[in-house]
Amino acid sequence: MNPTTPTTSILPDASTTPSGQAPVASATQRNNPLHGITLETIVTELVAHYGWVELAGHIPIRCFSSEPSISSSLKFLRKTPWAREKVEGLYCDMPRGTGHDTRI
Repeated sequence: MNPTTPTTSILPDASTTPSGQAPVASATQRNNPLHGITLETIVTELVAHYGWVELAGHIPIRCFSSEPSISSSLKFLRKTPWAREKVEGLYCDMPRGTGHDTRI
């Protein structure tokens, strides 16, 4: 081995993921209330809490009011950042943890 040639280890570096990429810094996600929650979970929980009609009242988009479904909503929200931000904001503001339905 040439002493001027850099050596590479075949063992994985502790600071990388199995794919060899650096992991996302946990400090950037520490204050993110949505970290680890999928968009499907968000939409499903919003529908369970509000129902489609009330959800469409909060966020007036067609995928919530015209033949709504989880799959059509996910398709639209993944392509439309402004709508996804509204959905994520409503999810963050949604009351949770009471153990019962808060609708009257």
